[in-house]
Parts: sequence; structure tokens; C-alpha cells
Amino acid sequence: MTDLILHHYPMSPFSEKVRLILGHKQLAWKSVLIPSVMPKPDVVALTGGYRRTPFLQIGADIYCDTALICDVLEHRQPAPTLYPEHNKGIARVLAQWADSTLFWASMAYTFSSKGAATMFAGQPPEVGQAFAADRAAMRGGMTSLRPGDATAAYKSYLRRLANMLHEHPFLLGAAPCVADFAAYHPLWFTRVINPSMAGILEATPDLLDWMDRMATFGHGHLAKLSSTEAIAIAAAAEPAPLHDEAFQDEHGIPLGSRVTVAAESFGQEPTEGILRAASRTHYTLERSDERAGRLHVHFPRIGFVLREVRV
Repeated sequence: MTDLILHHYPMSPFSEKVRLILGHKQLAWKSVLIPSVMPKPDVVALTGGYRRTPFLQIGADIYCDTALICDVLEHRQPAPTLYPEHNKGIARVLAQWADSTLFWASMAYTFSSKGAATMFAGQPPEVGQAFAADRAAMRGGMTSLRPGDATAAYKSYLRRLANMLHEHPFLLGAAPCVADFAAYHPLWFTRVINPSMAGILEATPDLLDWMDRMATFGHGHLAKLSSTEAIAIAAAAEPAPLHDEAFQDEHGIPLGSRVTVAAESFGQEPTEGILRAASRTHYTLERSDERAGRLHVHFPRIGFVLREVRV
């Protein structure tokens, strides 16, 4: 069971990041559409609690967070690379900034009063209310940028990105890297999903040209799959053997312990399971579900919190 199965929904910006990488690498994948708000019973059956979008399934292995998904796709198809040898460090750092600081400025701007009203125009009021309540619950205690502050920051970030494109077609050179895909998706949300707010991009024409170049990668070769079918695939498979990676113990929690892993901030719903791996870069939890069977759920270390479950 080695098919790439992406669980996503069309307007999800982080999903667009992965979809475009699948296109850039010309990979075949299965598309499972999931709800944009809770409840998500089929999602939780596979992840055990994690509910951010998207996540990647390969048989009975579940990969959470797009930073880890990028590494999985790079391993599946190394060329064209997301991590150019001469720039891999700065590419990862720039991608992390784009997935956090740039993303939140973009969302706060795009979902200002005007933006939110346009996004949900023509839909019953309860649709917008449900979305707002769902995302408020996911933010928990996070501090949100006010629209004016977000607009000012977003404009500055757009100019800085445009400056990086004066001498070459992509952010760090002649070819796109992981930073391009991470920077693209918040801007895509503004431009494509809520075009009423896209005027902010007009001051940076180099950035618009770059977005057009990025969009030409498309989404690869996809086939539709239902969530029921995806769960059946997991149930019929066994998790792939774990790589022989050194155990990196930063917490005093031995392998085989019952633990939880949860995001540091946005979407802090924990996944509980048995700690089977803790490498330099990621955690692997083993868990069982009555429908999906025995699973390995994988998380990156950066951005996630490991805790031991004490009886």
C-alpha cells in the first residue's frame, strides 16, 4: 500500500502548498476531501486527534504537518529537489518563517471584516459563524494580529519577497525550493480564494509574475478516493518498518512509553500512542483504531510538544 493519499479540502492554503509540490514533482496521488471544520470523525480515526489540514497517508502510516510531508515527498521523488544542496539551510528557515509569520499576517489581513464578509457572501450566516468558531477554538490562547497591524506587516513581507526576485525567477535562485512553496500558499489564499482582498499584491508585480510561474506546476496526477476507502486501506495494511535511526532522547521519555504529541500553538488537539521512534527530526507514535487498525502516526519535532502520559 504505497499510494500517496492526501487528505485535504480545496480552499486550504497548506493543502495548496502540498498539491503544488506534488505537481512540481509530477507525482501521482489519491485525493480525499475532508471537512473544513469539526467534527471530522474519519480524520481522527487516522490521526488519533490531530486535525490540522492536510495530512498524508501511505498505507497505515500517517504523516502530520506539511514540513514533514515535504520531507516524505522528497524521499519519494528526490528530483526536482526541494532542498538545493547550496541553500538547504536557508531554504528550510525561510519556509518555516513563511509557514508561520507570513501565514498569520496573510490570514489576519485576508479575514478582516471586509474579507470575511466577501468569503461567505451568499452562504447562510451559520456557515461563516461555524467556520469562525472552529478557527477560534483552534487558536486557543494565540494572540491574533489586528487587521491594521496585519496589513502593514503583510505589505512589508510582500516587498521583501519581491526584492528576492529581482535577479532570478525564484526566491533563492533559478529553480524553486521548499521556501517558494511555503511562501506561495498564503499569497495564493489572498489572490485566488478571496480575490476581493488581492489588491494588496498589485504593488509587487515581480511577486505576481512569480506566482504565475509557481501556478504552472499544477497538482500532479490525482484520482479521487473516499475517506471510507482510505480508512479501509489503512486497516488492510501494516505500518512500514521504521528506519534504523538513532534515538534522540531530549525528554527522559524512553521508547515504548505512552505519550501524547500536540502542536505547540494552533490546533493543539493531542494524539496519544506508544512512542516508537524519536529521531533527530521526528516522532513516531503507534496507535490503534477500531476502523483503521494499527497505525504509525508521524510528527516533526519542530513545532510539536512531546509529553509522557502518567497513570
